Amino acid sequence: MSDQQSATAGLIVRYVPAGYLIATFLWRVSAPAHEYPGRFSTYLEMTIDALVIAGVIALRSHVRKPLFWLAIAAGIGLFASRLNGDASWWTGHLFHSLSPR
Repeated sequence: MSDQQSATAGLIVRYVPAGYLIATFLWRVSAPAHEYPGRFSTYLEMTIDALVIAGVIALRSHVRKPLFWLAIAAGIGLFASRLNGDASWWTGHLFHSLSPR
C-alpha cells in the first residue's frame, strides 16, 4: 500500500464513524418513522450505535476535538431520543406517523 493510500484509509477510519453518528442522529430527529421494526432490528441498531460510540472514543486523539464532542453528543442523543415514548423506543425516531396508503 502506498503512502497516499495509507493516508486516505487513515482519514476514512478517523472521520467516518463520527460522520455516521452525526448523520444518523440528524436523520432520526428530523424524519418521522412510519413502521415499527422488529425486536432484533431495534436491538441491532442500538448495538451498532454503542459500538460506533466506543470506536469514536477509541479514536479521540486522532479526531479534531469539536468533531469528537459533536459525535459524542449525537451518540448520546441517539439513545436519549429513544426515551421519548413507546414509538420512539422501537423506532429510534422522535416522531412517528403512519404512511398514507
